[in-house]
Amino acid sequence: MTDTKTSAATTTGTASWLPLIVVVLTQVQASFAVNALTVSMAGITTDLNTPATSVGTAITAGTFAMAAFILLGAKIGARFGTRGVFQIAVAIHAAAMAGVALSLSPAMLFIAQASSGAVIALIAPALTVFIATNYSGDRQAKAIGLLAAAIPLAGILALLLAGWFAETIGWRYSFALMVALGVVNLMLSFRLKRVPAQRDLRIDWTGALLAAVSIILLSFGFSGLNSWGLWLATAQAPFDVLGVSPAPLLIILGLIGGQLFFLWVGKRQREGAPRIFDLRVLASGTELAITACMSIMLFVGTAANFLIPLYMQVVQGLTGIQTSFSIIPYTISIFLASTFVAYLYKVAPPRIIGAVGFVVVAAALSLIAFTIRGDWGQAFIVVGLVLLGLGQGAIVALVFNTLLSSAPKQLAGDVGAWRGLVHNLSGSVGIAVASAFAVGILAATLQASAEAHPEISPQLISEVNINEADFLTNAQLEAVLRTTSASEAETAAAIQVNEEGRVLALKVSLLALAGLALLAIIPATRMPGRIAGELPEKVEPDDPDAIDASIPLNPVAQKEASS
Repeated sequence: MTDTKTSAATTTGTASWLPLIVVVLTQVQASFAVNALTVSMAGITTDLNTPATSVGTAITAGTFAMAAFILLGAKIGARFGTRGVFQIAVAIHAAAMAGVALSLSPAMLFIAQASSGAVIALIAPALTVFIATNYSGDRQAKAIGLLAAAIPLAGILALLLAGWFAETIGWRYSFALMVALGVVNLMLSFRLKRVPAQRDLRIDWTGALLAAVSIILLSFGFSGLNSWGLWLATAQAPFDVLGVSPAPLLIILGLIGGQLFFLWVGKRQREGAPRIFDLRVLASGTELAITACMSIMLFVGTAANFLIPLYMQVVQGLTGIQTSFSIIPYTISIFLASTFVAYLYKVAPPRIIGAVGFVVVAAALSLIAFTIRGDWGQAFIVVGLVLLGLGQGAIVALVFNTLLSSAPKQLAGDVGAWRGLVHNLSGSVGIAVASAFAVGILAATLQASAEAHPEISPQLISEVNINEADFLTNAQLEAVLRTTSASEAETAAAIQVNEEGRVLALKVSLLALAGLALLAIIPATRMPGRIAGELPEKVEPDDPDAIDASIPLNPVAQKEASS
């Protein structure tokens, strides 16, 4: 009787806000660090006497660790009890943030950030479970939207607080604040409904290892495309194989590992044996279409979120804190769209909302691309950023909610883990590919423009390795040219060529992302016609697996199976 009353209290009344508060605050705690590290880069490099690339390495360490272990995290939570595992993970994450705040060397920063990413793999699936066990109906859909909105909310807080701390009392206080938030979340979590542990659930450690190794190989491979070389190895590559860059080799190995992972999971599923991931999350064309939309939107969104600050800082010459305030309208619009898109579910089906959202994203990127110029069209850029944020926020919340609704309900834990994996992997790949693409366009433009410019001599072109071009400010380019035989006239001409090349590379890159967003309309039309049903309180099936007999396929999957 007491459990029934508790469950009712968490579904209705003022007490129902507590689980959502914990979910949102914990997502803020988990997402804050990446944004804070970016904003605090100048202070970290000075304090630790390390190049900015070390900070970037620390950021990717956390992202890779989460993506690699997210599938395992969902099973560990179900096996040993979601609330207990969540509490341990929140405490470890707070300790990792303390490690970042107290870092005395780049190695300590790297270890602390990697540790935080690994435990987020335990936290992220638990947040989905808390929503499933505490909310139903419209409240559940809105709670899922707020979970998605918490990520841009963390970005807003990081831009404001971390930027302010970095300029005033010091960058370390941003992470000390996350330690305090971790303590608050830990204390509040004791008032959450206890989710019973599934003691009979066995963990597929082989599948977990295959997934982790594959994701790590893919992540490092894509991240190295720009610096190690797209095909031929550059001087920055840690090694080469017959002159070939390690980046494409790691990507190929990661793809092979991914195929082995799906073959292994499929074999275990046919045998009815425990597996690290249930393929029925992707059982039909509907789920695959939703995943495609999720991947494309996260790829496009994170790539644009990288290119636009790049434009602001390199072309415009804005400082980190100025850049932070410039992109706040974009981040706020993501938060608002993620929060309120649930109100559209009764007005239009997911396939319509998704298709319209991708059109808005493509239009926003096109507007920004055609507006970009050296003196910055401020009003149009802001409008473009707001439109981009609205489309991106709506789609990210929509696809997660739709996938939860479309997949078998008892697999909500796998859906949450899949969402975390796709989010981190697509984001890191988006940044890496966008960077390599933009730099490639820049190098080709500089080569052609320099050869055609009458004031730039062939000797200067031979002295500058354009194949290793990167986005440089005018001051940085002048410093490079001072080490060559460039005359004043050649320096002026080279700066002009560089300015034109930077803007053109960014325009082409943004237009390419707009085209990719338009292509996403195709899988968007394969999304369901409605969001139906709600999540069960038990979100991981027991082993041995009897899910086929107990859980019917969704209507779309039934239709596909019978055809």
